[in-house]
Amino acid sequence: MRTLTDRARFLATGGTPANLGIGQPPSDSDVLGPAVPADGLTVTLSAGSSLFDGRFGLAGRKPLRLTPMRAFPDDSPDPAWLHGDLLLQFCAHHPDTIHHAIRDITRHTRGAMQPRWKMEGYNSPPRPSGTSRNLLGFKDGTANPTGALATDLVWVDDPAEPSWTANGSYVVVRLIRMLVEFWDRVSINEQEGMFGRRRDSGAPLDGSAEFDQPDYAADPHGQVIPLDSHIRLANPRTKATADQRLVRRSYNYDLGLDLGGNLQAGHIFVAYQQDIKRQFETIQKRLINEPLVDYVQPFGGGYFFALPGVTSARDWYGRALLA
Repeated sequence: MRTLTDRARFLATGGTPANLGIGQPPSDSDVLGPAVPADGLTVTLSAGSSLFDGRFGLAGRKPLRLTPMRAFPDDSPDPAWLHGDLLLQFCAHHPDTIHHAIRDITRHTRGAMQPRWKMEGYNSPPRPSGTSRNLLGFKDGTANPTGALATDLVWVDDPAEPSWTANGSYVVVRLIRMLVEFWDRVSINEQEGMFGRRRDSGAPLDGSAEFDQPDYAADPHGQVIPLDSHIRLANPRTKATADQRLVRRSYNYDLGLDLGGNLQAGHIFVAYQQDIKRQFETIQKRLINEPLVDYVQPFGGGYFFALPGVTSARDWYGRALLA
């Protein structure tokens, strides 16, 4: 954990790698040149439930609600893409910065940490404005809670939890393949009915602009926004479901072609919350058998706990957990 912290601090700050002399392998890959730019790099570390088994003496410090990710009826789980003791998320302005950071950290932790799976994602710029789009062509994350509301939904503050978890957050990662060739054969009316939003503007079907609030009370039978549309199931906008919302940071991915010549592309769903069961799982249960399931295949990811942030130059990842 100290090594991870030291390397993340250097990479996120930037600087000149150490010169180890001509008789030693270089201390840096030089992928980014002789001086490492910060390039907006962030490194977020989370723990999976398996970290708290019997290997490291941490069973008594496991976050109260951390479990292996459950499989839902419409999922197609692939063990090669599931779970892990630790989850490292790298974000930066350019993909070569991510590649460089992964090589640096794996080099410095070799023998102590072994990569299990890796997925590279990207954010598309707003087109033409507003929220970015997913690979089905629809804006993704329009209704994300922000400000104080997001704070109230994300950070763990339950006194029943181990004390070290304060200001951490439960993370759900879902790797979702999108069957884009099949989706492209669906009429625009059917596509918009499945989402409950206009594809061009992102507006709800009863609105005119992306951030208009859908009025479900005025449409109780779903004649405008279908009752089984994604936005209506995911966020019914009632007092009873207000604390089920979560904050998502989602990305697109493209792995090229499969053996049948079809695009292996889709969505990396990343969501933060106080309570996976109350928030993500409750929402996901409402989405079982929604019309979109014919066009998406969740196959990997896991449940994790984002460690509280490093607070000073003397602090390090997991200090409160391991103290």
